[in-house]
Amino acid sequence: MNLPNAITLSRIPLMFVIVSLMYLTWPGAATIAFVLFLGAAIGDWLDGFLARRQGLVSNFGKLMDAMADKVMVMGLVIALVDKHAIPVPLALVTLCREFMVTGMRMVAASKGVVVAADSGGKSKTVTQLIALGFFLGAPMVSRDGGYLFHWDSSHFVDLVEYIGVIVFGAGTALSVWSGYRYFSHNARLVFGEDGVSK
Repeated sequence: MNLPNAITLSRIPLMFVIVSLMYLTWPGAATIAFVLFLGAAIGDWLDGFLARRQGLVSNFGKLMDAMADKVMVMGLVIALVDKHAIPVPLALVTLCREFMVTGMRMVAASKGVVVAADSGGKSKTVTQLIALGFFLGAPMVSRDGGYLFHWDSSHFVDLVEYIGVIVFGAGTALSVWSGYRYFSHNARLVFGEDGVSK
């Protein structure tokens, strides 16, 4: 287990910690959740950077990096749907896309091919992470900020959450587009018999 892969895999248990903190109401819980989320987002960039710099790029790393991103994003999306922050239709489209692309990757892997994230998939993930940052930042401002500074931030928080929905909507559109790209670029591999189109 090298350092880049360890950073990649750490995002999976970190998702459970962040989601747990989202449901806690004691002062500081929302801030810790936001800080840990930022750490996970930075780790998403850092693992790839270290792997390329140290010559440790591997099929395992490519596959698990994409899987860890999906676990992180979908875990937070489900929690935010439960909290009525993300509209259900956007979450369902995102879920369907992730399951379909994961299934496509599994078929490709069964034929000895690892489908790594392309530029479209990376743009989708970055957009989703930005949106999730807005959603996690809102309770940090309203709860922890209000506790420390005794301010009324309700209007500002509403604006932050609204921006989060808009950005997540853009991420959903990108997820559909990038999913189409994955399937169109790998159609012969996925739908053909042993990689050969029928």
